[in-house]
Amino acid sequence: MKENIPSRQKPGSMPWLLQQTPPDLPGDRPVTAKENLRRVFTGEKPFWIPVWNIDNQNVYPDVVWEHPPYDADGLDWFGTEWIMVETAGGQMPKTGTRVISEFKNWKEDVTFPDLTKVDWEEDAKLQTSRYDPDRLHVFHTAEGLFERLHELMPFDETLMAFYDEPELLRDWFEAMVNYKIELLGYVFKYYDPVDYIIFGDDWGTQRAGFFSNEMFRETLMPYTKRIWDWVHEQGKFVELHSCGLTQQYIEEFLEMGLDAWTPQTNNDLDMLTAKYGNQITLTVPIEGVEEAASEEEARRLVRAFVDKYAPRGRIVAGKLFTAPAEIADAAYDELYKYSSAFYAR
Repeated sequence: MKENIPSRQKPGSMPWLLQQTPPDLPGDRPVTAKENLRRVFTGEKPFWIPVWNIDNQNVYPDVVWEHPPYDADGLDWFGTEWIMVETAGGQMPKTGTRVISEFKNWKEDVTFPDLTKVDWEEDAKLQTSRYDPDRLHVFHTAEGLFERLHELMPFDETLMAFYDEPELLRDWFEAMVNYKIELLGYVFKYYDPVDYIIFGDDWGTQRAGFFSNEMFRETLMPYTKRIWDWVHEQGKFVELHSCGLTQQYIEEFLEMGLDAWTPQTNNDLDMLTAKYGNQITLTVPIEGVEEAASEEEARRLVRAFVDKYAPRGRIVAGKLFTAPAEIADAAYDELYKYSSAFYAR
């Protein structure tokens, strides 16, 4: 395992955890984790089922201020005030914060960051020194086209803009697309190799998507697709992070060329994997394993997971966050051995 390089982030915080060098994968594996995960993304038969956020490695620059740096309260690049909410495990826009006075004034009120003034080179020296060459590297593109807008003005006004100001909304999306592509260009250049992105934009509640499919197609879809197309042109993959019950957009995701998706568990993972598992990579948690009372129970649950999901196509296992270390180790060991036997048939 590559030695951990000191992090500027607060020890134990999520950014700090994402910057840690991932542990060595146990077992004498026939290919690298990088090659195996690439096979999953491209629809080739892998050698084992990879684990989300274990078989890859995060690229987490300190100088990308979509949130205030170092999990502290304060302002981001756009002037939104954030506060750390410990119960949520992350930063949230402060109640009442407002940058856009009225949506009709967004062009006067919003200042996009000058990315030429960011010290990319110095930060990249630190972050890339942690790289494991045997893993795919992923950059999380946070605060998507919709999220960024409702972080600059109240949520209800953001939704109303979709109906009341469609032309002005399209201007916003155009500006955000240009900014996101410029940002990714710097990240890809200085933090090379970046093999894929996780594109973050929350599009749903716990009950349904925020938008009808028709509205999604008319507004967010074409502009988000432009970013994804550009990333694909750079030879990289796109994974989606979108909180909520967003499975209603799965056909749109496929049309947009999405490579991978990590749905929240309120989505119908059984239906999604059965119907779409050969068309898109889906991350699925190993049901019950975090509550397993013994190593043997964890291994049994893993075998049931592999039996059900491996035949369905492009599957990544969800990471274990709360299981005791010895039970988590047993689960990962069984996942590698049992899924390897499945793919070797």
